[in-house]
Amino acid sequence: MKFYGANMKIIKPVLKNIIDIEEVVKPFVDEGIILNRDEDEIATNIRSYQIVYKKNVPVGVGALHIFSPFLGEIRSLGVKKEYHGRGIGKKLVLSLLKEAKELGLKEVLVLTYQQKFFEKLGFRVIAKEAVPDKKIWADCIKCKFFPNCNEIALIISL
Repeated sequence: MKFYGANMKIIKPVLKNIIDIEEVVKPFVDEGIILNRDEDEIATNIRSYQIVYKKNVPVGVGALHIFSPFLGEIRSLGVKKEYHGRGIGKKLVLSLLKEAKELGLKEVLVLTYQQKFFEKLGFRVIAKEAVPDKKIWADCIKCKFFPNCNEIALIISL
């Protein structure tokens, strides 16, 4: 558990926190910004998630998915809209990148509509063709915008 002040903490969730993950990401799923992941998929991947709590209220979520011994992806990243602009997303991404580095990953990618946010954190734009095929066929194919995706692919070297 990582603490950021008296009111905010980032935790590695356990299964009882699935409801909190769903609460944070639901509005983004409804908008098509985050892919829907059912309870079983979240449970299977619970170890990849981190949740930000502010005064015991879930306000942010992110996950670090591993593609290979060298490449990971930040996904399912969202902060409740009423908490935007408070640095929560930045702290969450930095925490996920720290975990990626500790695991020995060399690069982390992201597909996003928030290009400037990630560029400020050191990510650089790459061609979508550089995104691993297994990402496309495992995740992107489930998106309502597939194959007409207008997300930006970015990557950071660790």
